[in-house]
Formats: sequence, C-alpha cells, structure tokens
Amino acid sequence: MEVVVSPPFVFLTSVKSELRPEIQVAAQNCWVKKGGAFTGEVSAEMLANLGVPWVILGHSGRRALLNETNEFVGDKVAYALSQGLKVIACVGETLEQREAGTTMEVVAAQTKAIAGNYFKTKLASTVCQKSKILFYL
Repeated sequence: MEVVVSPPFVFLTSVKSELRPEIQVAAQNCWVKKGGAFTGEVSAEMLANLGVPWVILGHSGRRALLNETNEFVGDKVAYALSQGLKVIACVGETLEQREAGTTMEVVAAQTKAIAGNYFKTKLASTVCQKSKILFYL
C-alpha cells in the first residue's frame, strides 16, 4: 500500500521533507504538455525535478469551473505518465448527472478518455512500463 498526501504546490517540498520516507506527496494538478509560456501552470517535468512522484488530475472543480474536458484530462494523464509520474485520476458525476441517472455513462466516458490516452502513451513510451493510475471516484 502507498500513502500519499497532496498539499498545495507551494508546500510540496516542505511537506515532503517532514514526512517519513514511506509517505509520498502528490501535486494537485499539472500542465498537459512540455514547457511553453503557460503562466502559473506547473509542468510534469517540474514535479519530477522536485522528486514529486504523484499527481492528481481530473478534479471535478477543474472540470466544472475551468471546463477541462474528458479528452483534456486524458491528455494530461498521458503526458504525466510519459514523464514518469504516477496519477490519481478523478472521475465522477455532478449532482445533476446523478439525478438524471447518467452516472455510469459519465464515468465510462471519463475513464475511456483516460484509458485511451494511457494505452497510446504506453505503446509509444517505455517509461510507462512501470506507470500507475489510481482512479478516484
């Protein structure tokens, strides 16, 4: 079993330095691709350079407030995995979707977008041979 905590980005290194070695840290998000002028975003490479092994992607808040689509989240997961990070992928329905009885369709579409990109990445990169995805519902 792996134990992971996820403080805000600015506290990742200080929290990591205070934890016992068997407890790992996760970033709460990362950008979808390498480099570029994406002010305020944190790249997978930055997280890897800090020794942060995990990242949480697909938060319901980012999906709802920032309009992150299933495909965008799938791209983020694939890129994070290609950079050697482990991913906690958040999937789930809104209250309206639950009340409409579409939970299974919503979660299936979210999972399919993530899995589809994962397998493309896995075929394209040997880095992903040891990758991990944990789905959080």
